[in-house]
Amino acid sequence: MARPKTSSMKAPEPPPPTLRLKVDTRALAHNWRALDRLSGAARAGAAVKANAYGLGVDVCVPALRDAGCASFYVAHWSEVEAVARHVPPAQIAVLHGVINEAEMDYASASGANPVINSIEQARAWSAYSGGVCDLMVDTGINRLGVSPDELDDPAIQALDVDTLMSHLACADEDSPMNAQQLEMFRSCAGRVKHQGLSLANSAGIALGPDFHFDATRPGLALYGGVPRASLAEAIEQVAFVEAAILQTRALKAGDSVGYNAEFTAPAAMKVATVSLGYADGFLRSRGPGGFLSFEDKTLPILGKVSMDMIVVDITKALDLSAGDWLGVPFSLVDAAQQSLVSQYELLTTIGERLRG
Repeated sequence: MARPKTSSMKAPEPPPPTLRLKVDTRALAHNWRALDRLSGAARAGAAVKANAYGLGVDVCVPALRDAGCASFYVAHWSEVEAVARHVPPAQIAVLHGVINEAEMDYASASGANPVINSIEQARAWSAYSGGVCDLMVDTGINRLGVSPDELDDPAIQALDVDTLMSHLACADEDSPMNAQQLEMFRSCAGRVKHQGLSLANSAGIALGPDFHFDATRPGLALYGGVPRASLAEAIEQVAFVEAAILQTRALKAGDSVGYNAEFTAPAAMKVATVSLGYADGFLRSRGPGGFLSFEDKTLPILGKVSMDMIVVDITKALDLSAGDWLGVPFSLVDAAQQSLVSQYELLTTIGERLRG
């Protein structure tokens, strides 16, 4: 009989997870250096919002800092503290700006730079402190930013702007909008006092020197994404995922697998249930035609991806058993093409269990 627990017993350490994520910080540093080099005279920063695109601020920011990065971009004020554990707050810009007094209090206390996005934010910031900020001007993406025709407003002119920035809508395409936004951004640059200019994201870097200005803001490509084919040779894979087998079983001809019985065994076969599912960012769309791997063997996914599990055909690796590790394809370009899930979503939907 099991010994009953008492309040004096120390809680045991949890066993190792049956999922693991490896972040190759050498490849991450390589990617930043490559993008910095491709930025020419401009200096590359790093978008580290959304927990460094899902790969972990505490892992990624020190690697980027040590590679030479000195400008970091987040979306929310709640993201500042984690990044500021590794870099000075003055190197952090918050893209969503300041929309209330609590955020202005935090901006002032933390030392991170708000990116002002509207006349209302400009007025509030000037009335509150008038400290250094960045300014986003909308040149066509119509998300955040002041309109070009608002730049002459006294509230905008009163700002102490470090970086005047905009954001490209179609940099990953050969779109005429790229040139249109570039022309509009240039026309805006002379209308507001600023210390530097920034327009290009990862894909924008690949558009060439005209788009680089003083600072670039790569995100996806840092973490192994390839938003334009011309970047492919410069970018290395950063994230690697593995999942453990929970159980193997023998199917008979006619046995079905998973929800809605979408797969039926055409003959006797051996399968493995694997500790991975859509709660871990492996979405259902990655099931059809998808596979895991063991050494040089591909193991097709059978049926629907479940919340915590998938089933794979291990006919090519009959010696596999519970506890063995399988590789999860995570070349972002290949996985995006196979699943029709964007490279951004593949990264940022990585589940918490993989980060544990």
